[in-house]
Amino acid sequence: MSLYLKNARFIDWQSLKIQSANIKVDEGVSGGISFVDSIPSTGGSDSSVRVIDCKGKFVTKAFGCGHHHIYSTLARGMPAPKKIPMNFQEILTYVWWHVDKCLDKDMIEASALASALYCAKNGITFIIDHHASPFNIEGSLTTIADAFDKVGVSHLLCYELSDRDGEGPREAGLAEHERFLAGGGQGHVGLHASFTVGDDLLKRSVELAQKHGTGLHIHVAEDKADQVACLKDHNTRVVKRLHEAGGLSLPQTILGHCIHLDDEEKEIIRSTEAWVVQNTESNLNNNVGLANYNEISEKIMLGTDGMHCDMLRSAKATFLSGQPVEGTGFDTAYARFRNVHRYIAECGFKGDTDNNLVVLDYDSPTELTDDNFLGHFVYGINSSHVETVVAQGKVIVEDRVLKTADEAEILDYARQMGNKLWAEMKK
Repeated sequence: MSLYLKNARFIDWQSLKIQSANIKVDEGVSGGISFVDSIPSTGGSDSSVRVIDCKGKFVTKAFGCGHHHIYSTLARGMPAPKKIPMNFQEILTYVWWHVDKCLDKDMIEASALASALYCAKNGITFIIDHHASPFNIEGSLTTIADAFDKVGVSHLLCYELSDRDGEGPREAGLAEHERFLAGGGQGHVGLHASFTVGDDLLKRSVELAQKHGTGLHIHVAEDKADQVACLKDHNTRVVKRLHEAGGLSLPQTILGHCIHLDDEEKEIIRSTEAWVVQNTESNLNNNVGLANYNEISEKIMLGTDGMHCDMLRSAKATFLSGQPVEGTGFDTAYARFRNVHRYIAECGFKGDTDNNLVVLDYDSPTELTDDNFLGHFVYGINSSHVETVVAQGKVIVEDRVLKTADEAEILDYARQMGNKLWAEMKK
């Protein structure tokens, strides 16, 4: 089917040039867009043409999330931890490591469906996820992939390998990566963080990534404790350890957070092709600090770290928090917001072609032009303006309603699984 968006004001996501246009959207993983003067008639029995009248609304490329945790979806409103955490290590121990140990297959599926729903309605059509469920690992990546496919969003997945739960979960995690990647799944080899990963697991993870032509996806120096443990256990700092193991030689590698780095580590990252993903709101929530990413790399993209499913919100937080730390401007916030597309293209992953689009019902009280778009991006446009979403040429959200699956069913399932998860956490 060919989709036509007529009467659109198209914003080129790279040049920021705005033009009035009719847009032909081709379907498929390699589909694109073109501008046309006329729109075919949709009358009669021809069902191969679909026309949406944008009525002068803005159309631009859809969004991507560079680092997500779908397993946190059912955590909203969850019971208080058995002990109030006093530092980052205790946040992991008493909150997130307690949550992930309780997850079963149905909870994982419900988390993925609800997360994909929220992402789609917020204009996100590509999700890079980092999953953990140490006592329900086998098949978990396929469960997530199937849920994302049902909603209609593209994905790049991995499992969070770690030694923290012993040999069984470690080996199961390696086997899950091998099964998923060997079967054609698009993903990374995921690791939790240096302080929970022994030398043997790190070595085997790098080898597995090399085997499947992908990279690592790992949290790096999110808290000072990661560096303290690395110096104590390995007599080196985190980035240097990963680099010496070969993890930064893989251009697909994603380093999450990267807050507590010294000058040598920053230089190492700059000398490699690895990417860094910034998760501002999560860092503020966990009180681990903020980084000057300008000193680290120009390959910085944005994620949510599972805090929410709203990349426009992440971009605004990046701008506001970055001003006192690194003098972040409108252009820097927008570039990092859009760098996920650059990452996907450079690394050869599929699913982020030009036929992923959002229609924005943004009726501003002031004029939006080529010259002032970035001011509107930071201070005006938000997820409530996302009206219609097109993923690989197919309409997945229309008039703010998901079209590929039943929203009410997804959310009812999520609430049921949320209650089940919370009951397990109380045991």
